Amino acid sequence: MSAAPTSTSLEYGRSHPSGGCSYLAIPGRLLMSVIFLISGYGKITNFSMYAGMMGSKMGEPKVMLALAIFAEVAGGLSLLLGLWSRAGALGLFIFLIPTTLMFHNFWVADSAHYQEQFVNFLKNVAIMGGLLMLMAHGAGPLSFDAAMRRRT
Repeated sequence: MSAAPTSTSLEYGRSHPSGGCSYLAIPGRLLMSVIFLISGYGKITNFSMYAGMMGSKMGEPKVMLALAIFAEVAGGLSLLLGLWSRAGALGLFIFLIPTTLMFHNFWVADSAHYQEQFVNFLKNVAIMGGLLMLMAHGAGPLSFDAAMRRRT
């Protein structure tokens, strides 16, 4: 019979009570961060185009676009590095709520764009689920968050 895992081994070690490997958080964070980092970079390099696209949906498109860039880049880096990852995941979760409702509103899309908007809506909902999982379980053992906890 094996000893019950301690909270320290669960938090920093290889296994969780569920039998999963906590080191899977590393590629999970990487994969989740990519969409935000690439999207933020695209908005930076094509600022005028995105501001024009947002103009029809926003009162102050340049300010809102700057906030979107900040959310995507800061949140994406937070996930990638595992630095303040729960806060970064929460920020991205909150960012995705209006983004999803305003830009992927499949319920008002014409028939030519319905499927595309529906898929993008569901993609964002799935990402939001992953962000909730990250908020619940943290960034994993190989992260700045874990290193800061080990120092204290």
